[in-house]
Amino acid sequence: GRGRRGAKPLSADQALAAMRMILNEQATPEQIGAYLMLMRVREETPEETAGMILAVRETLPPPSQVKVDLDWPSYAGKRRHLPWFVLSARLLAQNGVKILMHGSSEGPTDRVFARAALSALDLPIAESLTDALNQVEKHHFAFLELNQLHPRLAHLFGLRSVLGLRSPINTVTRMINPGHATFSLQSVFHPNYAEIHSLAGVILGEANLCIFKGEGGEVERNPDTACNALTVRHGVASAEEWPALFEQRHLKDERMDVDRLTQIWAGAARDEYGEAAVIGTTAMALRLLGRAQSAAEGMALATSLWGARNR
Repeated sequence: GRGRRGAKPLSADQALAAMRMILNEQATPEQIGAYLMLMRVREETPEETAGMILAVRETLPPPSQVKVDLDWPSYAGKRRHLPWFVLSARLLAQNGVKILMHGSSEGPTDRVFARAALSALDLPIAESLTDALNQVEKHHFAFLELNQLHPRLAHLFGLRSVLGLRSPINTVTRMINPGHATFSLQSVFHPNYAEIHSLAGVILGEANLCIFKGEGGEVERNPDTACNALTVRHGVASAEEWPALFEQRHLKDERMDVDRLTQIWAGAARDEYGEAAVIGTTAMALRLLGRAQSAAEGMALATSLWGARNR
């Protein structure tokens, strides 16, 4: 932060050391705020992101005997459309994909978060990582709040309401993969952060990672626009374009009523946009999981699974 000419980013090792100090409460609140906001001004680099992620992963429990297939972060909340992605996760779980969704319900009051949607669908909320993994083993799905998973990281994530801006912690929390899942599906709100995620994934040597600009910042494909998915497989990055599913954009939801999710799932109501979002998101997950060899194949399989779902 030493001015325009003196400033420089941290190396991955420096970022790792700094994040260790923060997580171990060896830094004052003033130092943490200054550190996060200086980095926010110029945006975190992939090296800094990778270092911070490694520091957090050091504090997480080692892999358990429960095998998690898909890591699903959910931290943004939805403002324009309902969180249709929870139906995608439910559909995948119903078809044998073991999913650990982790996120936060703390944020702007005008947003609908995953927890509210899951409660409307009568899906349980885990009380600990152990509880979450047991639910994954039994039901193929679990949701765990960040404050239950990692209280210190949850505190840092919550500083966005104090500082008035997102910080690198927003990026880090999406990439920690607490269940050591084989595959990780991530989203960003601002497209430039997708590159930061993917390059950090390359540095970390991620085996199966997919990042895209999700609707509202959640892991949810917006069917009204084309989607560029960045994939990292065994440390090698690539890109794939998913075309828009509609020629014209849909209007935002007038009422963010989560009970509609239950109605759509049960087939008691229809929603053109919502069902396309569910199918499109499911297709991207199937593509990442290797169950589809192309976007078109993923869409066809996801459409079939949606039509055959157990209601």
